[in-house]
Amino acid sequence: MDVLQPRLRAILFDRDDTLVEDVPYNGDPDRVVPMPGALDALQQVRRAGLRTGVVSNQSGIARGILTVAQVDAVNARVERMLGPFDLWRYCPHGSEDGCRCRKPEPGMILSAAEQLGVSPAEVAMIGDIGADVQAAAAAGARGVLVPTARTRREEVQAAAVVAPDLVSAVALLLAGAPAEAAS
Repeated sequence: MDVLQPRLRAILFDRDDTLVEDVPYNGDPDRVVPMPGALDALQQVRRAGLRTGVVSNQSGIARGILTVAQVDAVNARVERMLGPFDLWRYCPHGSEDGCRCRKPEPGMILSAAEQLGVSPAEVAMIGDIGADVQAAAAAGARGVLVPTARTRREEVQAAAVVAPDLVSAVALLLAGAPAEAAS
């Protein structure tokens, strides 16, 4: 017997190499460049009436490479370019800090779902690396991997759902395909 997934109510996005081109430890808003199709994908999500959010690891803060003000300025530029998001979450910790928010841990996704007033099962997470989809799975959310040239082959092979680009990932989620059958 198939179990129906709860209705999708929110899509969370990784920031770097998902919504905008990855500039390592970017603290300069002028270096923000949207990924191909990012605006179209977000417009589709918003037209469908779904909530949106960004969840991003920002270890440059812990490493002393970035300040919170720089991350906030870059995020504000992303929002000006791609439209409003219902929420922003970022983990300022390094991988050695053992926090529960840094992807692949589920903390940011669980926190986002709570703030949005939805169950994690009603959330999807789109990202470009294994940690993004692992965080979604750990939170009980749906995950879609959109690989880039930097995504490792083993991350693609391990992902339950892979889409060739952001617009396709959103279309897949909006079509309501069960995550297990969508890959």
